[in-house]
Amino acid sequence: MSGPVLARRGFLATTVGLAAALTLSACGGGDATSAAPASDPTAQAAQAWTFTDDRGKKLDLPKTPTRVVAQVGAAAALWDFGVRPVGVFGPHKLASGAKDPQVGNVDIAKVTGLGNVWDEFNVEQYIALQPELLVSSMYEKGTLWYVPEKSKDTVEQIVPTAGIMLTGQNASQVIGKYEELAKSLGADMKGVPEAKARMAAATKELAQFKDLKILMVSGGADQMWVVNPPEYADIMHLTENGLDIVKPDKVDEGGFFQTLSWENADMYDADVILYDTRTQALTPEEMMKKPTFTKLPAVKAGQLYPWRAEAPFSYQGYADFLEELVTNLKKASALR
Repeated sequence: MSGPVLARRGFLATTVGLAAALTLSACGGGDATSAAPASDPTAQAAQAWTFTDDRGKKLDLPKTPTRVVAQVGAAAALWDFGVRPVGVFGPHKLASGAKDPQVGNVDIAKVTGLGNVWDEFNVEQYIALQPELLVSSMYEKGTLWYVPEKSKDTVEQIVPTAGIMLTGQNASQVIGKYEELAKSLGADMKGVPEAKARMAAATKELAQFKDLKILMVSGGADQMWVVNPPEYADIMHLTENGLDIVKPDKVDEGGFFQTLSWENADMYDADVILYDTRTQALTPEEMMKKPTFTKLPAVKAGQLYPWRAEAPFSYQGYADFLEELVTNLKKASALR
């Protein structure tokens, strides 16, 4: 495997036959002792349900789905809007047993885990959950993130699937799509107005930092990735609202980033570096062991701050992300 697919596995993330699968008994075996429905039962559940996803696929069901299975990023977004999935797949539990940051506010004790790493999706458990809808984010249109290639045909045949596109849109557009989906599922939307106001207020503050040049990176054992702003919904939100973020001169196949050896880590100067906080990325302490990295002006000035690359696409998730960023950029401005 090579090209953009491999790149996404390393950076963005770091078969059972249907006929046979459907005959399996509804055995347990998940992470949860009990599974809550997607949202509280309401009169809406008895109504016909329709939703058009970012593949342009119109979904029609005789009633509103209440048993939702979601990829962790999608689950984190929906949870903040009030939807309670019954199962998740993708990184949600660390080796220590603690919750992976990618799953946001989801209570992993109350959902069944169908897979925790790339290419892992337990189809038998999925069927046993009696799902009514599967939701996943997409980095490529038509490809549901963390649904394995070997299982996708089976997964697609069991219940309808909805895909939410993360590229080619800004954060507000992605959040809006999750909000639309959550409303259609009868979510209570508790706390959403307050979180939306917080996100708007923090967004408005970004313009005051327009004179800071910002470099956004992720570190690996042998290389450093410089992210390409137009390919990330969160970074598009930052640039559209005033931040000056370095755009690499040349990007790898797929367009998401430029790969640099650590010897060339000083290619781009910046006042501030935002570093990837995901578990597969090097920590600042580990990156500081790379001699060329320490030559960067931002590193010399101690202006390294976290980039929450997996902030849930919800108003709450982005309010938290932007408020922290504004606080850190104020520190950087004060030291110039």
